[in-house]
Amino acid sequence: MTGVLSFGWQLDTLRAFRNRISTPCFTASDLRRIGITRSIPLKMDDTMSDFAIVNATLVLPDALLPSAGIHFQHGKIVALGRMEMLPSWSGPVIDAGQSFLSPGWVDMHVHGGDGADFMDGDDASFQTVIAAHRRRGTTGIVPTSTVATHQQTLRYLQLCQQARERGQILGAHLYGPFFNEEKVGCHPQAPARPPLKAEYEQYLDYAETILVATCAPELPGALDFFRDANARGIRLNSGHSNASWTEMQAAFDLGMRHVDHFYCAMSSVPGMRERFGVPMQASMAEFVLGTPQMTTEVIADGCHLAPELLRFVVRMLGPDRTALVTDCNRSLNMPPGEYAFGPRDGGVTIVSDGNVGWTADHSALASSVRGMDFMVRHMHHVVGIDLPTAVRMATLTPARILGLDQDLGSLAIGKQADLILLDRELNVRRVWHRGIEVHSD
Repeated sequence: MTGVLSFGWQLDTLRAFRNRISTPCFTASDLRRIGITRSIPLKMDDTMSDFAIVNATLVLPDALLPSAGIHFQHGKIVALGRMEMLPSWSGPVIDAGQSFLSPGWVDMHVHGGDGADFMDGDDASFQTVIAAHRRRGTTGIVPTSTVATHQQTLRYLQLCQQARERGQILGAHLYGPFFNEEKVGCHPQAPARPPLKAEYEQYLDYAETILVATCAPELPGALDFFRDANARGIRLNSGHSNASWTEMQAAFDLGMRHVDHFYCAMSSVPGMRERFGVPMQASMAEFVLGTPQMTTEVIADGCHLAPELLRFVVRMLGPDRTALVTDCNRSLNMPPGEYAFGPRDGGVTIVSDGNVGWTADHSALASSVRGMDFMVRHMHHVVGIDLPTAVRMATLTPARILGLDQDLGSLAIGKQADLILLDRELNVRRVWHRGIEVHSD
């Protein structure tokens, strides 16, 4: 039995580790004995990507591996496993003191933070939001648009293209303006519209940048949009929709495989009764639950969905079909008060109470104000999901949904060195992106 993991998970070994390992923390003499001869101060050089982390509890997809270490070179993972089984290392070393070492979060539905929104139309706002979420442990970020004007959406795509070329984001989530106006939620209603080819073809010119696109399947022109976007290699979502099973099936046949924020701004059986009469028809929820190829996401901020709903979704779909997302607006890390949801010019006024966003009249929720670290803690501490599973829902699951799991989402040899050091209460202490430290608490 080897303690150094190779490409792919040695699941039987890891399951044995989970229950049998009781190795204590290694002392300085222990580290010297196994070939680790240097340590470094708490703050790393921000250009260094070759280093080792020792005395960590690695958070693997289905297990915790305590008293372990991991080596990085050129921004990639090159070795990991039990301390005494790792190869010799003479480079810089960080002693984790048995803190948790997790893959960096992957957030595929996020709007803003630190007072800025990805729709504000300037690169400074992009940098602000990216930094806000990196402090919360998100290393793989997918800027998500809102319902806005055509020119605002084009500007958002231009900025996404630039940020992607710099390696700061994974790609864009074209989210709106193609929403059912009855299901816009906190988005501005006036700009919500059906997809028109003359308009969306200009968006699809950025297909290299667009990872995901959302559209309500029941809208006129929606199937043409799904067909054309799919042909450009864009992943397809349904959201902010009042679609029936039949309309979802038509979108599915054209490549749609994901529904945004389950239970939020989506159709229901009573809604189908109002729309179609009798017999009652199945809605988006039933289509997702009844179609094994479908995936979804949940906002686990303690305000959008009660613990029993979160447990139900995970139980019915499993953690590999259910991703955690923040759907976070610009009031992350900000005091309670009024903020613009979406672009500063033309966005909708919402109110943050410090726990969640509300519409101005407090009649409905208006996205979250929490980072992914909060979502993971809530899933583990409140909902009762075991830690490896809760972390997987914020890392490997979204990476798989996005088709990026060969490079991201888990601690495995050859994958990108996107990492979070978490204390025992799951607070973020240090964050690395591609082997470069981007946050230290």
